[in-house]
Amino acid sequence: MTETTTGDESRFSLRHVQEMLGLSRTVLSGLIAAGFVTPARGPRNQLRFSFQDLMLLRTAHALHAARIPPRKILHSLAKLRASLPETLPITGLRITAVGANVAVRDRDTHWEADSGQLLMDFEVAPRGASIAFLAPEPLPLDQARAAFERGAALEASDAGAAERAYRDALALAPDCVDAYLNLGAMLCERARFDEAVALYDAAVERCPGSALIHFNRAIALEDQQRCEDAVASYERSLQLDATLADAHFNLGRLQERLGDARSALRHFSAYRRLQR
Repeated sequence: MTETTTGDESRFSLRHVQEMLGLSRTVLSGLIAAGFVTPARGPRNQLRFSFQDLMLLRTAHALHAARIPPRKILHSLAKLRASLPETLPITGLRITAVGANVAVRDRDTHWEADSGQLLMDFEVAPRGASIAFLAPEPLPLDQARAAFERGAALEASDAGAAERAYRDALALAPDCVDAYLNLGAMLCERARFDEAVALYDAAVERCPGSALIHFNRAIALEDQQRCEDAVASYERSLQLDATLADAHFNLGRLQERLGDARSALRHFSAYRRLQR
């Protein structure tokens, strides 16, 4: 993973955002088109995302992981943004899933995004003939998200601690796509390719529907010089998300190396179409 700096503000590439958050290009494009993020443009007109953009995209991803339908995410966030004063940024709120709905919390209030209905911050349970109020306990998924965010914050300064944090996140949530992607990228950057492939093999078992897991696994397999296996993994990523332009490009390059000129041309053509 790499990040690019424009001016004095850190900016992240589209591919970096996909790797960090596990979001498809289609979902990212929808969020951009809906106006929830306003990425800058690099010198070649490529998208560049700020840290605030990442926080908002991560919120949308978390809602998606909680099985909130994409249309409902977009509708709820649009309604929320329209109801807030301009001086209160949406990234200053905590947005979570409550059942099938999107809930919002600021410093003083907890409410349901679509209806505006206030929500209560306690659980109740019967005790004899009375009712006892129970303080909510941290959920494993919340703890896993905290461990993941700790790992992301530590990557630049303490790789060992970041790796431990990502592994903690996976122990708490073995289907945490973000942790697999970031940890696998770290292992590849340090030429620990066997460990990266083993990690991605486990990720495929837990998260078979993630196109980016299959894509990153293919990259690690290439690093092991396992070209045929890499081809199969790239093809699986494209079955799940045909808009992954980099998968088309890498697959075309591999097919060309393996002597399949027709397949190579087909994937290079798909790559060019997606770039346009």
